[in-house]
Amino acid sequence: MPEQPPLRVATFNIHHGRGPDDRLDLRRVADVIRAGRAGIAGLQEVDRHCSRRSEFVDQAAWVAAELGMDVVFGANLDLGPPAPGGRRRQYGTAILSRFPIRDSGNTFLPRFPGSEQRGLLRATIVVHGVPVQVCNTHLQDDDAAERLEQARAVRALITERPGPVILTGDFNALPGAPEIRVLTRSLRDAWAQPGAGPGHTFPATGSRIDYVFTSPDVEVRSATVVPCDASDHLPVFVDMLLPERVTPRVDVAGHFRHE
Repeated sequence: MPEQPPLRVATFNIHHGRGPDDRLDLRRVADVIRAGRAGIAGLQEVDRHCSRRSEFVDQAAWVAAELGMDVVFGANLDLGPPAPGGRRRQYGTAILSRFPIRDSGNTFLPRFPGSEQRGLLRATIVVHGVPVQVCNTHLQDDDAAERLEQARAVRALITERPGPVILTGDFNALPGAPEIRVLTRSLRDAWAQPGAGPGHTFPATGSRIDYVFTSPDVEVRSATVVPCDASDHLPVFVDMLLPERVTPRVDVAGHFRHE
C-alpha cells in the first residue's frame, strides 16, 4: 500500500494582522501561509468584525477566501455590535483547511477572575480519507497557574475521542514548563526531534511559545520556524505523516487509553 502523502500544518499567532511595524496588513498573513504551503493552519489572535484596530474585518473569512481554504472560527470574546443592527464583535482563534471539515466546536477553558476568556477550537478534518481531530488554542499570557488549569482541560478534551490528534497554538509557556509537560503526557512536541535550532517564535523575548503537538501515531518529518514581518510572532510549519487508519490511542508512555 502506498504511503500517505505528507501533511503540512502551521500554527501562527497573527496579532490581528499587525506586524512589528504596527502596520495592519492581512495580506502579509495570507502570503506567509500560501508560501509555506500549509494544508491546515491554526491561527490565534484573530478578529471578527472586532474593532477599528482591524477595520472591523472578518479576518478568518478574509484569509480563508484569499487562500481558497475552508475555515472555522472560535469566538472566545463575543461582544454586542457597535450600533443596532450591526455585527457582533468577536475575537478568538481559527482553523483553516484545504481538506473537508466534517464538524467543529469551541469549548471555553478555565478562567480565573478578571482574566480573558480562552478556548479550545476543535475540528474533525478528513485528510486523505483519515479523520483527524485538529485543535487550536491560545492560553493565558500572564498567569502560569491559570495556564496549567487550561492545559489540563485541553488534555482532557483531546483524549475524549479516538484517532490522530493535531494540536496547534500559542501556549505562552516555554518548553519544560508544567503546562507543557501536562500536554506531553499524551502528545508529542513536533519540534522536539526534527526541529533545527531553538525554534524561537516570539522574537521580542527570544522564546519558543508557539507549538504543534501530535498524537504518538503521527510521524513528524520536519519542523521549521519561518521568518516574516506579518506578526509579532513567527509561524511554525510542520510536515507529518498520518496513520492510514484510526486505531485506539496509546499515550506516550505506552498505556492504552480508553475512549
